[in-house]
Amino acid sequence: MSRARLDAQMAFLTEACRLKSITRATTLCDGSRPENSAEHSWHLALYALVLSEHAPDGVDPARVIRMLLLHDLVEIDAGDTPIYAQADRAAIARAETAAADRIFGLLPPDQAETMRALWDEFEAAQTPDARFAKALDRFQPPNQNLASDGISWRDHGATLDKVETRVGAPIARGAPGLWAWIAPKIRGWFARNG
Repeated sequence: MSRARLDAQMAFLTEACRLKSITRATTLCDGSRPENSAEHSWHLALYALVLSEHAPDGVDPARVIRMLLLHDLVEIDAGDTPIYAQADRAAIARAETAAADRIFGLLPPDQAETMRALWDEFEAAQTPDARFAKALDRFQPPNQNLASDGISWRDHGATLDKVETRVGAPIARGAPGLWAWIAPKIRGWFARNG
């Protein structure tokens, strides 16, 4: 074991701890407080483990879990932008890319390359694994909104059209069965609360 390698790995893991301080727009299911980005990443990994049978053929659940554990590390530098917020998405993408360069660059080169490639794959959402991971990333918040009676939807002025466009489309693309299951629940909530 190389001391320098372990030093680099520990520097990365210590930096990753900062993700616990990044507050997200979505509340916990019980509505008691907003979740943080580390909780979100853990919960998504659990979603992938539990819901892998709903993935399209050829999806590797272990790769999806790895992607989901890494996908929001860039928020340490770039912060979390609520999905319904009016924002300069190109500027956010640039900030997240710079964050990925810095954060994954803390690792030994072989691990940096592997983990950065998984992050890039998630962001591009072109492979079946990445599309399923992206679908789960969009599937979890509406479930938490439904459980909390729409706290963050109300707080951020979400509309049914915004939810279907920004959340529904990626879910339908990467996990059509999950979208078929949740879409009526979302539409029902907005019909009652719109």
